[in-house]
Amino acid sequence: DNGSDSQGLDNVVEFLLMDNQRPLPEIMMTCVPEAWENHTLMNAEKKGFYQWASMLMEAWDGPGLFVFSDARYVGAVLDSNGLRPDRLYVNTD
Repeated sequence: DNGSDSQGLDNVVEFLLMDNQRPLPEIMMTCVPEAWENHTLMNAEKKGFYQWASMLMEAWDGPGLFVFSDARYVGAVLDSNGLRPDRLYVNTD
C-alpha cells in the first residue's frame, strides 16, 4: 500500500524535519511553493529561494490548502496553482 498523497507529504516533511537543518516554514515553502515563476512583484531573494528549492524536489500537487504546526510554528499555504478556493474564518475567542 502506497498510502495517500497527504500521508506521503507527511512522511516527506517528517523526514526533512528529522534532518534538523531547516525550520518547518522553509520546508513547507520547499514542498508547496507559491506560484513564483511569473510573479513580477516578488522580491529577488524569495524568487531565488523558490528557484533553488525547485531543483531539490518537484512541487507537491495535492490538497489545495496545507495547514501545519510543530509547537514552534503554525502556518498555512495554498497550492501553487491557486485554482482551488479555500475559506478562512476568523474567531475572536
